[in-house]
Amino acid sequence: MTSTPLPVEQAFAQISRNTSDIVTEAGLRQVLELSQKESRPLRVKFGIDPTFTHVHIGHAVPIRLLHIFQQLGHLPVLIIGDGTARLGDPTGRNDQRPPLSKEEVAHNSATYLEQIGKILDLSSDVCEVRYNSEWFAGMDFFDCLRLASRGTAARLLERDDFKKRMSDNLPVHLHEMLYPLMQGWDSVQVESDIEIGGNDQLFNLHMGRLLQEREGQSAQVCLTTPLLLGTDGRKMSKTYGNHVPLLAPANDMFGKVMSLSDEQMSDWFRLLTPLTDSEIQSILEGHPREAKGRLASEVVSWLHDASSAEAAADSFKRQFGEKKLPDEIPECKLESGLALANLLKEAGLVGSTSDARRMIQQGAVKVNGEQASDPNEAIPLGETPTLLQVGKRRFSNAIGV
Repeated sequence: MTSTPLPVEQAFAQISRNTSDIVTEAGLRQVLELSQKESRPLRVKFGIDPTFTHVHIGHAVPIRLLHIFQQLGHLPVLIIGDGTARLGDPTGRNDQRPPLSKEEVAHNSATYLEQIGKILDLSSDVCEVRYNSEWFAGMDFFDCLRLASRGTAARLLERDDFKKRMSDNLPVHLHEMLYPLMQGWDSVQVESDIEIGGNDQLFNLHMGRLLQEREGQSAQVCLTTPLLLGTDGRKMSKTYGNHVPLLAPANDMFGKVMSLSDEQMSDWFRLLTPLTDSEIQSILEGHPREAKGRLASEVVSWLHDASSAEAAADSFKRQFGEKKLPDEIPECKLESGLALANLLKEAGLVGSTSDARRMIQQGAVKVNGEQASDPNEAIPLGETPTLLQVGKRRFSNAIGV
C-alpha cells in the first residue's frame, strides 16, 4: 500500500469514472475501506485469453483501470487464460468459437506480457501474473464434473448470447457452457477481491462471485468497462480490421485514430486519455480535425512517447494534408515474380495473403502509384525499388534479390 492512500470517496470516484457496472457500489466502498483499515492491498483480477497474437487498444480500457488500482497501491492479478483460451468464450458471438490447440495458445501467449507491459507495471513486487493452466491442467474428468456441479444449466442459459442462439434454433454446446464456470473458478483460485472485465463479461464476473461464496470466500466486486468501438464504428475486432494493435508503429497508430468518425472521439478521449471531462469538452468544441489530431497525439504519446507522437503528426500532415509520401519508406529485399498477394505479405504490409486479397478487392493496394486489381499478378523486382502501398499509411520499397 502507498503510505498516503486516497480517501475512499476520492478513490471511488477515480475508479468509477470509466465503469459501466459496479456490483456493488456499496461493496466497492466496503473493500476500499477495509483495505485502508487493514493496510492490505486489494487483489484486483483481470483475465485475458490469448486467442490472437496481439492485444488491441480495446483491451487497453480495462487494463487502464487495472493500472489505476495499481497507482492507488493495490495489487493487479493478471491472468493469462491459456486454459480458457483452448475452450473459447463465445461472448458476443452467434456461433461456436473454434477451439485453439495448445501450440497456438502458447504461441499467442508469448507476446502478451510485452504488450500489456506498455500499460501496466508487471514487476513482481507490484503485479501478480498467473496462467490458469496452473490449476486447470491438473484437473481430471471427475474434477471437471465437480466444478460443473457448482452451476446449473438454467443459470448458464441466462447468458444473452446463449439465449439468442436458442431462439434462433442454433446449437449451444455443453463445453461452451463450462467457460463461465472456468472464469469463475479463476477468481476462487486467486482469491480476488475485485474483478475487471468488459461489459460483455458481466455474467462471467457474477459466476466468480457465486463460486467464491460457495467456497467460503468473500464475493468479489465486479467492475465492467465500456467496449471501445473500432475505427469503423463496429465492435473492435481483428476480423473486421478495425482494431489498433498496442504494438502498432506510431505512424500507423496515429493514422488509424485519425480515421475515427467525429462521433467516436468523445468515448476514445474518455476511455484512453487522462484528460478531465471539462478538458475533453473544450477540445471537442473546437474543429473536429484538430480535436482528432489531439486525440491521436495523446494515444501515441501514451503507447509510444511524445517525440514519436510529434513525428507521427508531422508525417500525417505531409502525407495527407500536403499529399506527399512519407520521408522514410522501409525497404525490403524479396524474390522477383511473387504473386502480389504473397509479395504484400512478405513485405510485412499485411498479416496474411487473405488480408492482401481483401485489400486488393477493396481497391486499397497500389504498385508504383497505380491501383492493383489482381492478387495473382506476378510482380517483377529489380534494383530499382518498386513502391508498394496498402491503404493510406503502409508503404514499402521492394527490391529484387
